[in-house]
Amino acid sequence: MAVGLGLSIGTVNTVSALAEEGSAKAPPGRRWAQRSQSITRRTTLTFDSTGLARVGMIPRHGRAIIEFADLTQRSIMSARVGHRALSPADLVAVVAESLITETLLDHPHYDAHSSDVGIALTYPARYTETHIGDLRASLDAIGLDTVQLVAEPIAAATWLEADRGPLMPGLALVYDLGGASLDITLVRVGAGCPSNPIVGEPMHSAEYGGRAFGALVASRAGHGLPSASISGSVTGTTADELRTKHVRASLALVYRCLRAADVTMADVDCVVVVGGAARPVEVAQVLAGELARPVITAPDPERTIADGAAIIGRRAAVAAEEAAGKHHGKRRPGAHRRAATRAMGLSQRTKQRLSRVALAAGLSVAGVGMALALPADGVVVGLAQLGLH
Repeated sequence: MAVGLGLSIGTVNTVSALAEEGSAKAPPGRRWAQRSQSITRRTTLTFDSTGLARVGMIPRHGRAIIEFADLTQRSIMSARVGHRALSPADLVAVVAESLITETLLDHPHYDAHSSDVGIALTYPARYTETHIGDLRASLDAIGLDTVQLVAEPIAAATWLEADRGPLMPGLALVYDLGGASLDITLVRVGAGCPSNPIVGEPMHSAEYGGRAFGALVASRAGHGLPSASISGSVTGTTADELRTKHVRASLALVYRCLRAADVTMADVDCVVVVGGAARPVEVAQVLAGELARPVITAPDPERTIADGAAIIGRRAAVAAEEAAGKHHGKRRPGAHRRAATRAMGLSQRTKQRLSRVALAAGLSVAGVGMALALPADGVVVGLAQLGLH
């Protein structure tokens, strides 16, 4: 049985989703009877004393690296070890490696003897070829050369096709409201889509999203109030009104995206709303009312992109399995699965593989002192040095 693992590593949160047989293809109206399994973590990275990388932890003692997932940030955090530095792309690759290893340990029946695993890692559509090349090189350096890289709006469109398809040829607007920013992208959907279905220029703004809305709430409620009283001072109707205004203001970015593609909302068939900050119902309500187009959102929009990536990964695994069967003919049971898993470098020896990750990134196995170059809003938790054995 082929299985797909989708990874979405965002600035604030990281989501991993597993698509098993039945989750990538189902009868209309029953798409989510078998929803893919997903786990959400904070996008933090730590190394323990054995050299094991851990994702999503903020230790009481030691330090956690954050704010590294967006490769477009010029003042982005880097980790220096001795005379070598881990680039942001290296850190993302380490997170991906940790999530893959954890998934296989949590699902021991998905191993070399029982399953093919296809893995897809998403990235923002605004990444340049240089950013994508850096990420590809970092993945290849630690043995993840078969992990597929997929633009986030393409993963969202894949989820849409699996959940609502088959779709007629058309245009979907992906409204990705995350914890740190808003991304708007036009994507072709339905039969006959080109290999790169993105239309026009993706738009990005840090003026909208979870953090920006939190700052807006604080600015409205925090004058003369202690910090503990801010969250309680703006609730109910007031918070809803602020969120409505926040989303309505973001429509300027939507119209910029449309102009860049030389289209209007009349050419758009639907709006796909994704991202963790898109959970409140006011987000979809404002977009539906202002844009006058069907608005589609998943029960948990934060996991939509990872779900779409998992579906892409599973389809790739199925295709590889079928191709191997046609090319090699009848083989011993499980032989093609063992070969496919070995090709992805998915070993059972977790600590040894993570040590190789550290070595590939230039870490010293004798000991390490990590120096962090922080952006303006970066955070390092704790001051104790790390040691790797």
